[in-house]
Amino acid sequence: MHGPKVSIVIGALFVFLALDSVRADSPSVTAVLSNSEAAVGETVQLQIRVTGAGEARTPGTISIDGLEIHPTGTSRQFEMRNFNVASSVTYNYTILPLKAGTFKIPPQTILVRSSSLHTPELTLNVIGAPNRSARSNPNAQTARAKIAFAELIVTKKTAYVGETIPVEVRLGLDPRTHPKLVDGPEVTGQGFTMQKLQQPQENIETIGGISYDVLTFKTAIAAARAGKFEVGPVEAKAQVSIARRPSSSRPRSPLDLFNMDDPFSNPFFSDPFGTFGERTEIPLKSEPATLEVKPLPPNAPGSFSGAVGNFAMTADANPKSVQVGDPITVTSTISGRGNFDRVTAPAFEDDRGWHKYPPSSKFKQDDDVGISGAKTFEMLISPNEKKSATPNLLFSYFDPIKESYVTLQNQPIPVQVRGSATASQPASAVPGPSASQPASAAPATGAAKPSPKPPDILYQLTERPARAQSFTPLYARPIFWTAQIAPLLALVGFVGWKLRLARLDNREAQRIAALQQESTELLRKLRRTESSPQEYFADASRAVRVKTALAKNVDPNTVDSETAAVVFQLDENLREQLRRLFERSDELRYSGAHNGMERISPENRREVLELIENLRT
Repeated sequence: MHGPKVSIVIGALFVFLALDSVRADSPSVTAVLSNSEAAVGETVQLQIRVTGAGEARTPGTISIDGLEIHPTGTSRQFEMRNFNVASSVTYNYTILPLKAGTFKIPPQTILVRSSSLHTPELTLNVIGAPNRSARSNPNAQTARAKIAFAELIVTKKTAYVGETIPVEVRLGLDPRTHPKLVDGPEVTGQGFTMQKLQQPQENIETIGGISYDVLTFKTAIAAARAGKFEVGPVEAKAQVSIARRPSSSRPRSPLDLFNMDDPFSNPFFSDPFGTFGERTEIPLKSEPATLEVKPLPPNAPGSFSGAVGNFAMTADANPKSVQVGDPITVTSTISGRGNFDRVTAPAFEDDRGWHKYPPSSKFKQDDDVGISGAKTFEMLISPNEKKSATPNLLFSYFDPIKESYVTLQNQPIPVQVRGSATASQPASAVPGPSASQPASAAPATGAAKPSPKPPDILYQLTERPARAQSFTPLYARPIFWTAQIAPLLALVGFVGWKLRLARLDNREAQRIAALQQESTELLRKLRRTESSPQEYFADASRAVRVKTALAKNVDPNTVDSETAAVVFQLDENLREQLRRLFERSDELRYSGAHNGMERISPENRREVLELIENLRT
């Protein structure tokens, strides 16, 4: 009864033991020196790294004649590769040479679980004169004088307005100072928006003979306007431990750490707990990066919403068999790399005969900062009449590599829309003759001439007329219907022409009515106070375009500030206000964020609203 359960438990136990044995074989150890050459009194860092083991027992002290070696702390690193998490622990030691010579650091025994690991043998050359070391490697001496650094890495030097650019911020801290980051990095600058810095990735790097704990923060920026400007610098603050000076010395500044020949030559750094040190804050600041931003080309497609990058589009619709008025869900996915905050739902090329509902969206990113991924839109539409396919979808974006606009269009998705009532098909039949016409007898060729009429009236009863007479009604004769074709065709053509004029007039009236309704709705929204700066300036510029289209009978998408100024005959002051309004709208539209502006002052709202309300021809 319990046999199967016992077998499962025993099998799981064997698997666990097998996995545990695999993990037991995986730990490894290595050891490195921060510098293979040093001067007397000049410290060198020893790092012993154990990989694949949670805890390990390392030697507390390492005794070598002529060298003082003390532990200075540990650090742990995690790395994920193909869903496998690998961890490592680094054990740090500080070596202080007491005399010149060549020293061999023998292999050290590291106890991991029930096994022993051994580090490789290391060699350290110690010279007597510190100046000789500086002459042999001046760059290393300069690098050792730095206990921290900050770097700003911008992957591109030129870009377009709205283009998303990956950025890395690197902070390096020497672990011997027991550093602690007080204020996180902040990137300064104007003319661009920046995404929130992600959680940093931590690793150890040796630069100029010194090992640093390097924190790498990833983010992305997007330029809000064209021009040439600086990104950065990056600024941060860190707290470190420095050696105390005698009481007779002058007060010590944190900047003195950068001016010393070697801030770590003091034996204080051999103290693992910093007992003989004092905590102080030091500033970190990087060099700025230069970025040249080019404007987007004019004459953007009507379906362009500010997306810049490289994208692809797929679409599908379900269900594919419905009745008139039933909903159909059209799912479209925009995937690729770019500023997904400016990617909006694709537009329908021709939505006549369809009722649309506002779309919903969800985004799945493929990287740390959301530059790569896929954005899926679900749009609900319902047919008002019989249809055989959904309307085409259009999505436009600007490709910074091709330096041109690209419009994606999906293939029509076949659907079957059945009407709610069967439409009657009138059939017109042309009536034929109701009776057969008697054939008229024609005299045969060469027949004898008729005999002369007799001088009485009997011939009227016996002689047939030369042309046969018919008693078929006129409306049943073919000639009657043939005569009606010409006026009937003329009447049909006239009616069709009138209907077409009526449809055109009705369509134009509907367009004007829709624009008037949109203008009223935009003005109502502009009188609110809860809209964001991006929404407010977008509605304001759209209101100017709609009012210009009503006054000039043009497409509102083709209207710019100069066109509106000419139509409404504005003076120079109002022209400048209108131009600033359009520039501010474009800046917020292409940047995809508020660009540091949390709210709009009541004075600015009133100025924009008065400008739009006074636009009259």
